[in-house]
Amino acid sequence: MENLLVALKAAGEETRLRLLAILKCGELTVTELTHILGQSQPRVSRHLKLLTEAGLVMRYPEGSWVFYRLSDYGRSAEMVSAVISMLPNENLILQRDYDRFLQVQTNRYEKAQDYFSSNADNWETLRKLHIADSQIESKMLKILGDRKINEFVDCGTGAGRMLELFGPRSKKAVGFDLNAEMLALARTRIEELSLTNCQVRLGDVTLLPLKSGSADLVVIHQLLHFLDDPAAAISEASRILAPNGLLLVVDFAPHEMETLREHHAHRRLGFSKDEIFKVFDDANITSPNFVHLDRRGTEPNISETLRVTIWSGVKSNVAILNPSNRKTLQNKQ
Repeated sequence: MENLLVALKAAGEETRLRLLAILKCGELTVTELTHILGQSQPRVSRHLKLLTEAGLVMRYPEGSWVFYRLSDYGRSAEMVSAVISMLPNENLILQRDYDRFLQVQTNRYEKAQDYFSSNADNWETLRKLHIADSQIESKMLKILGDRKINEFVDCGTGAGRMLELFGPRSKKAVGFDLNAEMLALARTRIEELSLTNCQVRLGDVTLLPLKSGSADLVVIHQLLHFLDDPAAAISEASRILAPNGLLLVVDFAPHEMETLREHHAHRRLGFSKDEIFKVFDDANITSPNFVHLDRRGTEPNISETLRVTIWSGVKSNVAILNPSNRKTLQNKQ
């Protein structure tokens, strides 16, 4: 009863109702909300603090920024949904707030496009070296089959493509990355596609702020070759996977393209089937499988190609007796 009264009291004020209404459109920073509401930052922050304490809004720090979004689970989410449903669509103040939100969204999109354009040539050069992304994604969906996904976690989400692919199949999806510019790209994209069940967070994939056994699907897509300790990422993925949850790892097979170290910051020049399977075993991932995907055809100025491998495995429902025995994939310089 007390929690209900606190939540109702928090929602029962004009500015806070406006905040709830606009946060329905997507997650926003304090600065963005200040612009939308036309109020001072201290005042907006105070209202957000009350909504957060009442459990109606969630707060996510991201570097020097803090994002806010509506609570998306439990009774708090139900209450927020009920309150918003009672707001009048024709209200002029709410309509003005929404128009300003669209301006904020446009500014975000333009900044994200600037970043994308400045890096597009490098990304396209790398893409030409391996099989088309669409074929990789098709194979991933085939491996997933008709599994039901309550929670999907994308480790190293980048521009959010895996959220686009698996988000519609999931009740809830979250992508983690340490690159704020890439997160801005991903956030803009999932808003454009109205993937309201998806969110992105600044976070280390070897130390995720998630409960053990909470995810039904974890994807590590083209990330391991950037990491000092790839095994740590797989071990963490195993920790958050529920029993019988599916792990998909996509990366390059062993190759000798040293230029990827020099110009693309790759730490590892691919991984063998047995390397990943050994780490799967140490991390309690069973039923290991793999598929190699080779680029076919020829193209001018491309003399070398990269083989992409998809590894898959299922989280065992038997606990590891001694998880400290996990072996680390050694950095091969």
